[in-house]
Amino acid sequence: MSRRLRAASVHVLTAIGAVLALLALRAVHQADWQMLFVWLGIALFVDAIDGPLARLFEVKAVLPRFSGERLDLIVDYLTYVAIPAFVLTETALLPEWSRLPAAIAVLLSGLFHVSDVDSKTEEGYFVGFPAIWNIVLLYLFVLGLPPYGAFAVVVGLVLLTFVPILFVHPFRVVRLRILSGLVALVWAVAAAVAVANPFPSAFWVKMALLAAAAYFASVGLGRGLRRFHDAAGDGPGPAS
Repeated sequence: MSRRLRAASVHVLTAIGAVLALLALRAVHQADWQMLFVWLGIALFVDAIDGPLARLFEVKAVLPRFSGERLDLIVDYLTYVAIPAFVLTETALLPEWSRLPAAIAVLLSGLFHVSDVDSKTEEGYFVGFPAIWNIVLLYLFVLGLPPYGAFAVVVGLVLLTFVPILFVHPFRVVRLRILSGLVALVWAVAAAVAVANPFPSAFWVKMALLAAAAYFASVGLGRGLRRFHDAAGDGPGPAS
């Protein structure tokens, strides 16, 4: 296979995310929540592998006319933000009066994140809540929170988009990468079990997903506190 064909195939793989977004919309229209998360899950997997493939095949150098980063942002906004926002308007997850305002807030805060050139640190941490609304949506279905509880979660995460706290990327952040990868694997297994069964999920699935979320939040919070400590001039923190 030629270099150009390999590079083009990576762009096609990324673009398939738009097709998956369409299939997810059809699932919402049919109120098939399990299939909704199947399509969003495949989109998440594609998003996880297209970046490493692009670097492996030197896509940017081989096909400089086409921006994989721009294509990735467009597709990510569809699958991570726009589809979940639409789902919030079509379900009883939130109080009825709040569904459209909450969806609008998700859309606008998501736009802020994807257009923020300082949304990632050099270490690979996200700055502010990274608009992973597809994951949040899964948690809302899994946990079966009361509508006002779910509303509080959405509002809190919208606000955290604009707060410079750190959120860890399980594969790009070097510190604790192996442990983070293992936790991500446990999360993926629990998420797959959740999607394969009716919502809300079994107790152990809820606990596994909550424990994974707590781990990733604590890693980001810990690095953020060390970063603040360093910026305050109290001396260098431990290596990350």
